[in-house]
Amino acid sequence: MMGKSEQAMSLFDGHNGSAAAIYAKENLLNNVLSAIPSDLNRDEWVAALPRALVAGFVKTDKDFQEKAQTSGTTVTFMITEGWVVTVASVGDSRCILEPSEGGIYYLSADHRLESNEEERVRITSSGGEVGRLNTGGGTEVGPLRCWPGGLCLSRSIGDMDVGEFIVPVPHVKQVKLSTAGGRIILSSDGVWDALSAEMALDCCRGMSPEAAATHIVKESVQAKGLRDDTTCIVIDILPQEKPPTSVLTQKKPMWYRNYTRKGLLCFQRD
Repeated sequence: MMGKSEQAMSLFDGHNGSAAAIYAKENLLNNVLSAIPSDLNRDEWVAALPRALVAGFVKTDKDFQEKAQTSGTTVTFMITEGWVVTVASVGDSRCILEPSEGGIYYLSADHRLESNEEERVRITSSGGEVGRLNTGGGTEVGPLRCWPGGLCLSRSIGDMDVGEFIVPVPHVKQVKLSTAGGRIILSSDGVWDALSAEMALDCCRGMSPEAAATHIVKESVQAKGLRDDTTCIVIDILPQEKPPTSVLTQKKPMWYRNYTRKGLLCFQRD
């Protein structure tokens, strides 16, 4: 069970239907928390979280596949406990952090086969194939995909129809912020296909989380058009004495989510 100091946020981008995204939204958090012993103190709880996230992702995938539905979903899942931020991810949504001291930290991994050589090697060394769609006559088009199945991602929850090489084991990153805090942007691939991390952070500098999320989505759509689900969540983790930008009544941390299309699901629990 989560205490008052822990808060969770997650983004699910489903494909081949919404069943996997909905199932993960409704079950993943409980599966993660169930994997953490109940008698731990705060430091022990934080230390146990990365392993529990892996167990929770795997259990959620296993339970969903028993339903024999072919839908799949990416997941980027974040838990904050005090100044500690832990992110687990499968798929191609992305979570970035800009501490108040400056710099950019990538808290998630991109599991697109097109850009992730390590994942391509994992699949081919296990007996799978990675290649583009063959339209006949030797012509290949589109992004790199895993065969059988043709999924362009190497990790997801669900996708029981694409074979054993697509796995639900997440990339997990845990960082501790200084008491100066920072800003986190969690977005679907519709944002990152249009904007770099630097562009996303710079275009909303000085804005409240609400205004920032709206502006990032607007910039993404203007740059690329609405070709994909485009969702943005902005979270400011603030020092106790520092009020939020242009919003004086919210508690810390605070977040705002902005959608341009249905099909992406977020939750918050505190």
